[in-house]
Amino acid sequence: MNRQPAVAGVFYPVNTLQLHQMLTQYLKDAETSAKVPKAIIAPHAGYIYSGPIAASAYARLKPARHQITRVVIIGPSHRVGFKGLAISHADTFSTPLGKIPVDQDALATIVQFPFVTYLEQAHSHEHSLEVHLPFLQVTLNDFSIIPIVAGDATPDQVGQVLEKLWGGDETLIVISSDLSHYLDYAAANKLDQLTSDIIENKQYELLTPDLACGKVPVSGLLKVAREKSLTLKTIDLRNSGDTAGDKARVVGYGAYVTD
Repeated sequence: MNRQPAVAGVFYPVNTLQLHQMLTQYLKDAETSAKVPKAIIAPHAGYIYSGPIAASAYARLKPARHQITRVVIIGPSHRVGFKGLAISHADTFSTPLGKIPVDQDALATIVQFPFVTYLEQAHSHEHSLEVHLPFLQVTLNDFSIIPIVAGDATPDQVGQVLEKLWGGDETLIVISSDLSHYLDYAAANKLDQLTSDIIENKQYELLTPDLACGKVPVSGLLKVAREKSLTLKTIDLRNSGDTAGDKARVVGYGAYVTD
């Protein structure tokens, strides 16, 4: 079974060449670093809004193009309410840039958790994972994905799954989250800075849904990062007022990497 794109032509271009050119430009404009992060937190809005911020994180994967062969990607559910974490029976997830294989063996190891279930409805129209896939296709070579949609789950539950799938240098963790929603520009800047401080200090107990729509997966990563004594660093913090122009009502976006 192949999971078809749900938001191609809406959140990002459906035309392969146009999509590739857009991503290449975003990545070219982003600052890079020799240090490859183990985990990133990046936004999932339409590319004209959040693409440049996401690119700040993905540009740092360039040196690991051939090293990273497995990507765990966890994003929040926007359309379906459920408890726990949802996985899919799909063998591949496709975008206009091609098909990405799903690591079914990895899914078999986490479905053992009572809070992890196969739930196709959670995946079929969800954009929080999909918008990251073209970025991965442009920055990495051959890789498989472990796509997980987070419902109502605890930081401990997300943390258990991350620990199980953590792996070594071959495994990248991608956490999908936007920040504040529909505040004015000044209020958003203030709140998003607070959220960034919470993320950098790994204070997942203080994270609320109004600070980050991906509160559930972000909290799980922060818990694991605290346990593993990993540093999280803000590398980009902007909002739709910076990228798409309208400052009256904006959505916040941040890019964070383990350092």
